[in-house]
Amino acid sequence: MATNSRIPAVERATGRSWDEWLAFFETIGAARLSHHDIATAVLYELDGTGLENPAWWAQSASVAYEQHIGRRIPGQRPDGTFQASVSKATSLAMAPLMDAWTAFAAEDDDVRAFLSADPRVSGTDKRISWRAKGHDGESVVVISEPKKDGAASLVVQLLGTATPERNEEAREQWRAVVERFLAGASPAAP
Repeated sequence: MATNSRIPAVERATGRSWDEWLAFFETIGAARLSHHDIATAVLYELDGTGLENPAWWAQSASVAYEQHIGRRIPGQRPDGTFQASVSKATSLAMAPLMDAWTAFAAEDDDVRAFLSADPRVSGTDKRISWRAKGHDGESVVVISEPKKDGAASLVVQLLGTATPERNEEAREQWRAVVERFLAGASPAAP
């Protein structure tokens, strides 16, 4: 079995070895539970430990377990579809980055070919999201997130790809789109 890259991070964050987590999963009968039920049990287990962002770590531990037992492969979501992401640092602030992306996306042939509906933009002080539905059940979320230095990162999340092969193809397509966008928007931060 290939080593799961999530496991060392879960061990470090929670202070528990993977063997301890496997014993916990066995105790709760996780092999018979849904993803939601596993994550809920892990969250309850982490409650009160002082761990920062326990819900995120509950999800991460649950996915690592599901991959460990062969229920899903890396990149696979609970519904059987796949997801991938592309992330790049920029020198633009959060709002100008999203403004630049929105203008670029409206004109880019590859982005326009992906769309099956008009994109929606929403945001908070912490992030701005551009969401769009594509064809064949796929969707994309482009997020502008601030960094500590006042600049922002562009994160593209691809959701709903049908196969691992399509997932990798979509990741490469969107990586090229992001590179094209950044070449015209601003130089990427180191």
